[in-house]
Order: sequence, then C-alpha cells, then structure tokens
Amino acid sequence: MKKSEWSDKQLEELLRQMPKIEDHRNPRDIYQNLSIKKRKRSAWLIPGLAATAALLLFFILIPRFLEGTQSFDSAKQEESSSQEKISLADDKSSILNKEEDGLSGSEPKMMMTEMNKTAIYDDEIENGKVITYWIPDSQAQILVPVSIVVPPDDNKNWLTIFTESMGLLKEEEWGLTDYYPLNATLELDEINNTVIVDVPSDHKYGQGSAGEMTFLDILKKTIASNSKINNIILRTNGQPGIEFGNYGEMDKLEVNREGKHGYFFYTPDGLETTYLVPSTGTFQDINAAFEAMKTDQAESSLAASVGPTFQIKDFSIQDNKLIIIMDENTLIENTPATVYSFEAILLTAKDFGIEKIMVVNAPIKLLGPFDLSKEVKVPLAPNHRPIE
Repeated sequence: MKKSEWSDKQLEELLRQMPKIEDHRNPRDIYQNLSIKKRKRSAWLIPGLAATAALLLFFILIPRFLEGTQSFDSAKQEESSSQEKISLADDKSSILNKEEDGLSGSEPKMMMTEMNKTAIYDDEIENGKVITYWIPDSQAQILVPVSIVVPPDDNKNWLTIFTESMGLLKEEEWGLTDYYPLNATLELDEINNTVIVDVPSDHKYGQGSAGEMTFLDILKKTIASNSKINNIILRTNGQPGIEFGNYGEMDKLEVNREGKHGYFFYTPDGLETTYLVPSTGTFQDINAAFEAMKTDQAESSLAASVGPTFQIKDFSIQDNKLIIIMDENTLIENTPATVYSFEAILLTAKDFGIEKIMVVNAPIKLLGPFDLSKEVKVPLAPNHRPIE
C-alpha cells in the first residue's frame, strides 16, 4: 500500500474545517456502551471454542461408544430371544393342558362354562323339590316337559307345590303355549292313591278333539312325572265326570308309566333354545330308540338328536348301567349340540330304566360339563327352567 501523501499539519487543518460534533452523553454511559460491545464481540468466541472442543471429544469417544452400543444391542437381542422362548413354552403348555381337557388349542376354555346341562341332576338340587310341567308347543302339536326346582316345604305335598307354582311359569317367553294355570282344582287323596281334578262348568277343555286330547295327556303325564299315583278322578263342580265333545263323559283316567321313549330335539320358532322331548310313541328296546333318534320325526316336529356329533359304535347293558363303546378314531366336537345329544341319550336311557352311563374309548375327556372318563348318572328331569 502506498504511504499517505498528507502531512500531519495538513490533516490537522482538514479536521478543523469539518463541522463540530458534540456528544452530550455522560462519560459513564459511554464507558458502559463500550463495555457491552466488548462483551458481545467476545460472547461468540466462548461457545465457539466449546463446540470445537466437544467436536474433538466426540471423534475421540465415538469408536468406544459404537462398541458399547453393539454390545447393548446384542444383550437386548439375547434377552428378547429368551423371552420369546419362555412365551412359546408357556403357549405350548397351555395348548397341552387344553388338549388334555378335551379342548383344541383354538377353543377358549370359557366354552366349558357356556355349555351348561339342560336337565336337572340329583347333585344340583340340594334339598329342593323337582316339579315337571308338560306344556304344549306354540302349535299345540307336542307336549314339552319343563322342570323347575322349588324350596322344600315339609308342610306341603307335591300337588300343592305344583298348583302354587303354576302361575310362575313363563310359557310364552320360553317359546311355548300359555297354558297354565289350569282352570281346575287339584286335590290329592293319598288314602286311595288318586288325584281329584275338578273343573268349572264353563271350562274350555272339552272343545275340539285336539284340546281334549291335550288336556287329558297333560293330566296323565303330570301325575306320572311327579308321583307314583295310578288313578285320576274327574269332576265338574264337585259332580262326577267331565263332558268331552269327542270322548263323551269321562269320570276317571288311568296313569300308565310306559317308558321306553326316545328323546329328540325341539326348537321353537325364532328361538335358539333346544328342548329335549320324548317321542310320541314307544320303542321295543333302547337300540330301536337310538336308531330312531338319528332321523327327524317330521310328523311331530321333532329333530334327530343323535348324529355325527356323537356316534355310538356299540353298547351293552349291565346291572342298570349302559356301557357305550365308541370308535377310537371317532372325532367328538366339544359343542353345545354334542352336549344336547349326550343328554338325549341319558334321558332315553332313564326311560328304559337305566341309572348310569359309562363311555368307553371316548376321544375327549370332558364334554361340556360332563366327565366322560367317569360314570354319569341319568338326570332327574328334563329341560330345567329357573323361576322366581
């Protein structure tokens, strides 16, 4: 750079010619401003030096950091692998336990509680009294047995309990005909082993052959199901006999406990409820009943109750015990339909005087609430319905 050609004297003269500038600030303020400017200029320098130092430290430590991360990831992978192995072992154990109980691995265990028994068994009633009512279906073609359990009362006989409980039935809710209470008084004559049925003069039970037959059938089945009485005395307003349009006047009925019925499925229209209902006719032996139970009974709206869900290879009867032999390759599905089939077999066996059933070669141990590895007692009564 060239040296300035201006002399000191010339520069002083030039400055004197420039306008005068006055600064009215206090000298202390001027000093503070200069101090702030100085701090601002130095403020960027300290972080800059710190960042540079941190960057150098990062490059020094990053190899060790990467080695530590790889070790940590390896440890996490080993831990995750161990947890997966434990989980798989637990799942396998759970599946094995379900298979031992007669359930496949995909079926929830709560299914066991959903598939309840439909009938009443002697280990369920404690000291209660079982009463069975025979109720017409919605088309009044068949009679459906419905059983209730009432608290014990030593001061009341079964017929009194039967009469007092008629108003508690919920026939329409159950998909059946609203038939009870009966328009009659019922009296038990224990001395003569009879039941006296007295209807009013304006009763409707003598109108139409179907209505007459239903009424008489209900009386006989009611007495047979709930007692050992053999005779029914019929009266109208206390006078002997009831007039029926098709049967004429009748003054008594005999109660025959014929038994030997097969039990079929009945499902009311619009409901998922399945009732177990005895056949209208009887069979010569239990084998004939089982064969009939494999097909629908179109004339009575009853459906087959023994099918692919529960197949019998062979059976025998020993000392009032039915021994059912099943093919080892038979697959029994643990479903409500199979439970119903098994109960239909139990009720049919009961109708033939059998007290217990033993299943041999059962492919599963548990069928719903039934343990097929043990003897199973036949029910006390079909189609349990709770009442309030």
